[in-house]
Amino acid sequence: MTAPHAGIHEVMTSVGGALGVPGFTDVLGLPESRRYVVMLVDGLGLDLLREHADLAPFLSSCLNVENVLAGIPSTTSVSLTSLGTGLLPGQHGMAGYTCRIPGTSRFLNTLKWDDRIVPEQWQPHPTVLSRLADEGIAVTVVNDDRFELSGLTRVSQRGVPFVGVRHAWDRLAAVVEAVERDDRALVYAYESAVDHTGHGSGVDSDEWRKALVEVDRDVADLRAALPPDVVLLVTADHGMVDVPMEGRFDLVDHPKLRDDVVLVAGEARFRHVHTRSGAEAKVAARWRSALGDRVEVRLRDEAEEWFGPIDPAVRARFGDVVVAALDDFAVFASDAFSVELLLRGFHGSITPRERRIPVLVAG
Repeated sequence: MTAPHAGIHEVMTSVGGALGVPGFTDVLGLPESRRYVVMLVDGLGLDLLREHADLAPFLSSCLNVENVLAGIPSTTSVSLTSLGTGLLPGQHGMAGYTCRIPGTSRFLNTLKWDDRIVPEQWQPHPTVLSRLADEGIAVTVVNDDRFELSGLTRVSQRGVPFVGVRHAWDRLAAVVEAVERDDRALVYAYESAVDHTGHGSGVDSDEWRKALVEVDRDVADLRAALPPDVVLLVTADHGMVDVPMEGRFDLVDHPKLRDDVVLVAGEARFRHVHTRSGAEAKVAARWRSALGDRVEVRLRDEAEEWFGPIDPAVRARFGDVVVAALDDFAVFASDAFSVELLLRGFHGSITPRERRIPVLVAG
């Protein structure tokens, strides 16, 4: 199955089309069905899956919809919000793992959130799940119970019942029960082990390979437990790359790059650089000169190809200058993001390894 070049923001809306819900178009060419389970495996980029096909025989046997990409930045909070709203980042306003809170010198960590920020105001667009529920689909989210009231859940999956679980076997039972409760149903489920292990140990590690084997087995068990008429769709939010020590550039060691800069946000593979008014071009030129062909540097107004058209209401969340790391390079800011130095695997940038995602159809 081949999409003409689709984005993660079109995955859940395509499921709506495959369910036959008016107002939704299946641009991916998915199988028609009255019941779907969509499972997102965090961090399982398509390149990684293909390179380790022998470790994931079930996932590798599934029919893949080709040419589907995560958005930019290729990071969890952005991708889940695009999946959940059917919108590009420039529209939904989730600008990155961390992004500036307009009018302040603070940034929002979009995974940990900030009690001073109301998620429904930060991202006011209705979710695809709630829109499908309004059309009579029995929609359920099954996820780790810690995430039920999180900012990211409220931004991307609000408006439908949430079932909290702790283990893969709990998730299997909850998903099967939820999808069986109506003859028109959609269940969204989430798995984090591959991403978590990749960050801590790297994707070129025995630990990561073991995590992939376990996830493949869990997904195969889920498919076996589902009724035959239910379509199981497995996707991901991004891929991942390992960054060696020689590829780590720390802004702390290069203070001149902070000249005219008021805030650095984003993450190591994709930086949002907020500048003094009028200094954008000068800052961009300085960063290009220092980092060379290891990055791609753009002014915000040159980056709508990456983010989509930027809604004026969320414009200030995106850097005046944006810096995308290439190959196995990354830009650290250890004074503000010290935890990043402890990681092995990263994502967020524009490379195919980070953006190509699987859309696997099983059944």
